Amino acid sequence: MGKAQKYVLLGDATYPLQDWILKPYHEDENLTQRQLQFNYRLKRAHSVIENAFLRLKARWQILLKCDDYSLELLPTLVLACCILHNVCEAHDNPFNEEWLEGTEPIELPKPCQPAPATMEDNRAEQVRELMCQYFESCGEG
Repeated sequence: MGKAQKYVLLGDATYPLQDWILKPYHEDENLTQRQLQFNYRLKRAHSVIENAFLRLKARWQILLKCDDYSLELLPTLVLACCILHNVCEAHDNPFNEEWLEGTEPIELPKPCQPAPATMEDNRAEQVRELMCQYFESCGEG
């Protein structure tokens, strides 16, 4: 789109719109087709992330018992599992779908109420608009 962008995190509607947190447009009857497409693509990207974490936890079930470890150890443990997971994926080590049986998707705590509008960053709307334009230029998918 001719403008360099930073990395962004994907959030849901309860998070404040920031230039580093992309969130969907508020679902109402006034959304344009482009905004609906943006929301759809954001939701699809979020599901890819959820599936990746589900596979990571299924392959390395030690991650299901993280509350047994100290907070100092957790970042190293998660990083080690990510590295080993990527090595296995890169070398076509088969993923056993049966591993998924013990790893239900866990709903992480989120804010109960949407963030107040005062927390939103005006520049973030420009980032979201650029992403809308980009998605529109990519066609369906």
